[in-house]
Amino acid sequence: MIDKRVVIAIDGPAGSGKSTIARRVAAKLGFLYIDTGAMYRAVGLWALQAAVPLDDMHRLEQLATEARIGLKSNPAEVWLNEQEITDLIRTPEVSDAASKASAIPGVRRALVAKQREMGAAGSVVMEGRDIGTVVFPDATVKVFLDANPEVRTERRLKQLREQGNAPSADEVAKELDDRDHRDRNRADSPLMQAPDAMLVDTSGLSLDQVEETILKIVRDRTSNGKEITI
Repeated sequence: MIDKRVVIAIDGPAGSGKSTIARRVAAKLGFLYIDTGAMYRAVGLWALQAAVPLDDMHRLEQLATEARIGLKSNPAEVWLNEQEITDLIRTPEVSDAASKASAIPGVRRALVAKQREMGAAGSVVMEGRDIGTVVFPDATVKVFLDANPEVRTERRLKQLREQGNAPSADEVAKELDDRDHRDRNRADSPLMQAPDAMLVDTSGLSLDQVEETILKIVRDRTSNGKEITI
């Protein structure tokens, strides 16, 4: 077994499979799963509920600093200021608000501080867009997940329809393209693959195959040449 504190950083764009895979890997290893995207969504939701303009950088930074965000596993739950918001943060409106809020340096600083506190408590699988580059640049294992645009659009469309939404494929493709542009071109902590991160293209892989690929990377990075059991 892995007997030391391990931080597994999984980064990638929307629709690459980060959340599903990170949750499965964390469950397999018995680590805490931290969905950093849910934290930005929580801030975005609070901004919408409080009618805070998404270009009000000072107020959004205040919300991010003051937000009491809790993440639970088995089942996965997201809490904001003592209220469960797990389902509320998965709408297209909240996704858009979260993407805009995440481009604000003060918001990112506030949430990165919270993420580092969570990661300091024990072994974690943390997924997002800047985990291996900014939040935990010294992470034990770094993985960058990606997939082609068509596959990412199909996955996001399936997720939204399962939640009761009915956008068109073109609308979803545009949403992802807009988010990619903001994420990759923001001045603070842009989405990019860390130089020492392993790239995993999930386009043609099943969930089981992606999970096993990442677990193999974990074995290779943590065993120091010795056999370990995961």
